[in-house]
Formats: sequence, structure tokens, C-alpha cells
Amino acid sequence: MRWSVATVAETVPQSAEVVSLYLDVVDWPGHLAGQHVDVRLTAQDGYSAQRSYSIASPPGAERLELTVARLDDGEVSPYLTTDLDVGDQLEVRGPIGGYFVWDAADTRPVLLVGGGLGVVPLMAMLRLHAALNHDGAMRLVYSTRTRRQILYRDEFDRLDSERRAVTVTLTRDDDPDWSGRLGRVNRQLLCEAGWSPDVEPRCFVCGPTPFVEAVANALVALGHKPDNIKAERFGPTAGD
Repeated sequence: MRWSVATVAETVPQSAEVVSLYLDVVDWPGHLAGQHVDVRLTAQDGYSAQRSYSIASPPGAERLELTVARLDDGEVSPYLTTDLDVGDQLEVRGPIGGYFVWDAADTRPVLLVGGGLGVVPLMAMLRLHAALNHDGAMRLVYSTRTRRQILYRDEFDRLDSERRAVTVTLTRDDDPDWSGRLGRVNRQLLCEAGWSPDVEPRCFVCGPTPFVEAVANALVALGHKPDNIKAERFGPTAGD
């Protein structure tokens, strides 16, 4: 798989630490909802570093959108989130991955469960669902620490509809103005905001490894078939 040149068309802050990059990619072949790309930076002395980032834009979008969290001790993310300007170029390789993808031809209900930055590939699925005005129903359960760390907040209001439901829960009770849910994603929340195992929804779970394992185990304990659960995990340095 070859590397392609990507030019930064726009940068949009999602929070104090997270930025969405909109890229124009030469000869982009298209992607599926849930895939990712490799990004490579090369210094003038020839040293290069690469990292993998999930694609947030839906298939068919005009530009490739990557959402990156800054890690202050990281090697790549500080440059992408702080120093990168419109017109700058970098290299991308992809799309990559064929397991953690949603096939829009499948009309079964879909449950998306994301923790922190794990919501990024799920946004590609949710956006595609909205763009197609899909006949099936899709629900997103999204967990993050604080209100200021909620990504895509304004877009959630537009996407929430009869066919698409979005539930956000915060794990830290430090905002007196927050009137939404509090607490971790557990069986009760999955029952209330998700789907009954009887309808056999497709489940996509993405986030840090402990989060993904806890949610997947909770889904199985509720009666969801393991074959209907797809998980994508990342470690503490993922997204650097």
C-alpha cells in the first residue's frame, strides 16, 4: 500500500486537547466507515515517525477528516494539533482495516459504544447513516470524562433523530450545569440506551482497552451474541 500526499485544508478544535484535521488527499481511493489511516511525518534530516488514526469522515465525503488528541510527551500529536497549518502537507497511507466496519447494506439495528477518542470511527458510521437516511436504526452511547471533553457536541444535536439516538455520559461529576447522564457505561445504561439482545443488533465498541473489555463483557452478560460484537481497542499511547 503506497503513501499519498495530503494537504491540510482546515483545522477545527474539538476541545482543548483535540483537533479535527480536514485533508485533501491526492488520489484517495475511498474508505469504509470504521477504517483508519497511517500518517507519516518526515523531518528535514530524514527522520520519520508514523501513527495510526481513525477516519471520522463518512465514505464519500469531500475531504478526509482525522481527529487527533494531543499528548504533551508525544512525538507526533503535538505537531498535528498545535503546529500544523492550512496548506501544510503530510503523508497518509490507507484506508486500512476491514473488520471494524459498518456495512450500510445491513439493515439490522446498530449499537455504537465509544469511550473518549474511541468515538471517532463511530462518527463515520453515524454520519454515513444520516447521509443515507438509512432505514435501520442506530444508537450511540458515548462516554467521556468531563463536559469540556465531549467531541462533536453540536453535531450530536443535529444527528439525534427518530432513527439515530445519541446518549452521552460523563464519568466525572465536576460540572454543576450538566443535566445529562453521569457514570460509566454499565449494564443498566446499555439496557436503557441500547438495544435488547432479542433484536440481535450489530454492536461496535471502541476505546481504551479496559473500557472495551468492560463493555464487551457487559453486552455478553446481557445476552448479546459475541459474534454480533466487534471491538477496536487502543492503548494509552494510541493517537500520539
